[in-house]
Amino acid sequence: MGVIIMSNRDGIIVRIIINAIAIYATAKLVKGVEISSFGTAIVAALILSIVNALIKPLLMVLTLPVNFLSLGLFTFVVDGLSLMIVSGITKGFEIHGIIPAMLASIIISVISALLGIFVD
Repeated sequence: MGVIIMSNRDGIIVRIIINAIAIYATAKLVKGVEISSFGTAIVAALILSIVNALIKPLLMVLTLPVNFLSLGLFTFVVDGLSLMIVSGITKGFEIHGIIPAMLASIIISVISALLGIFVD
């Protein structure tokens, strides 16, 4: 069995492609989530990476009291809001409501984690 050695840049590109696959699959699975093409999924995955790096930490700090009181369950709402931000920015990627966004964020996380097993 061989070992695949990737540079940091290659790892980021692979992660974005995995997230794009997860977003595209989620759009096929969740009613209320629509995506026009796999190319749009790649753009959405790239924007999601930026949102998760820059905006989500701020949202987590701002919602810390509610998150604490809900024993962390409010994180699902923050994840859904982050995904809705991405859909607002990305042409061809639409989410119709917070419930589909929250469900989509869970499914995207599960698919990304499962696909990530084969890469890492």
